Amino acid sequence: MRFIRTILMLLFLSQFSSQLIGQLYNPDNQNNILYGGMGILWINSQPYYSLHLAPEFSFGKIGVGLDLNLEFGADGKLRNENFADLSSYLRLIRYFRYGQINEDFYLRLGALDYSTLGNGSIVYLYNNSPSFDARKIGMNLNLRFDKYGFETLYGSFGAGSVLGIRGYVNPLKFTQFSDIPVVGDVETGISIVTDLHQYAGVISGSINEENGEFLKEQTVDKPVFVGLDITFPVIRKEIVSLDVYSDFVQIIGRGHGIATGFKFGMKGLGIFDIHTKLERRINGRNYIPSYFNAFYELERFSFNKTSGEVSSKIQLLESNLYIGNGWYGEMNFNIMNTIKILGSYQRLDKEPDSGILQLRTSIAPGVLPFVFNAGYNKTNIKDESDIFNMDERSMMFVEIGYKPVPYLLVSLLYKWTFTPIRDFDENIIDYQTQRRVEPRVSFIYPLDLGG
Repeated sequence: MRFIRTILMLLFLSQFSSQLIGQLYNPDNQNNILYGGMGILWINSQPYYSLHLAPEFSFGKIGVGLDLNLEFGADGKLRNENFADLSSYLRLIRYFRYGQINEDFYLRLGALDYSTLGNGSIVYLYNNSPSFDARKIGMNLNLRFDKYGFETLYGSFGAGSVLGIRGYVNPLKFTQFSDIPVVGDVETGISIVTDLHQYAGVISGSINEENGEFLKEQTVDKPVFVGLDITFPVIRKEIVSLDVYSDFVQIIGRGHGIATGFKFGMKGLGIFDIHTKLERRINGRNYIPSYFNAFYELERFSFNKTSGEVSSKIQLLESNLYIGNGWYGEMNFNIMNTIKILGSYQRLDKEPDSGILQLRTSIAPGVLPFVFNAGYNKTNIKDESDIFNMDERSMMFVEIGYKPVPYLLVSLLYKWTFTPIRDFDENIIDYQTQRRVEPRVSFIYPLDLGG
């Protein structure tokens, strides 16, 4: 049961990447925006003064996002984690991109917030920087040609990280059957994904008392995933789309799983935009669906200095784990680009307390001067009465703001995020939760750069 509860928490964390970052940044923004703010920040009850500047620029197909965040203690000293290592300086460049994610050529360098390969059975909404204090520089590179294409991912250039590639092809496009509806546009793909990080296969270890360095004691082979997928585009119209898909994933030397489902989308005359996904998951023993997820960088490995215990995701695959089969569904509403609601729910068939709920909403009406962003996640839900009981199984964020003038936002922001714990050599060996409460004044100003 301990392993079941652990994997439920991992699945709970897997569905959405950095919610707050998603509210503040659009990775494929096509506008020029000057965003910044200042405020008083409490991190685990310790007060800091904060200054934040995050402009975004777009020049044709090229986009750049910067991110300068300074936090000063009551003594006037800069918070150490702001510039602890090389990655702290690199994070000043949040991203560089060429093209849009749905175009034939797309390149993105920097923070990866919503990276997915194929239908997401292996890599789903992967986030390479779940902690603001440990920002990483990764890469997405997608190439699509007339009848085939590639999707690639690398999590961090600063150290070994998640590496994945998916090649796909429309096989009937090479034949005389290419004009047959649905079948002629069928897409098949193969994915290979692994993790090159030095701790990706660590089972146990200890700290060298003399120099504080973490020493690996027991390791296993790092996970290697091979996936096969097929997608039938049943409907591909301007206002309606429907894809039916099936994935098979094998973890080399371990278990396998199958996912079958559909994705449906509808656009209503610029008034609403709806996207839904429903998936049936058949999970074998020693298998975890969507292994590389939004919180994988936190789940991969941690070492508790107090207990001397290692906690790693690879341990689950080595534990003869069996979570059973289940359902996963999500729905995304966008009403006039003003009210955005995203929710998902999943439950395993034979586990009574396996419900996992995620809710997220953003309300920013153009005619009214208020802004509201919020998210709520809950795992191990037993029944309906248990859904909104706030406890250790819950996670949330809230931002409430008021605009006294169009380009000025006065808001109160609450975050539950993470900060890294490092060994003597500055390697991250653990993360700990971090509560942030911040009243802030922000300016969001569109720039007209001409051309």
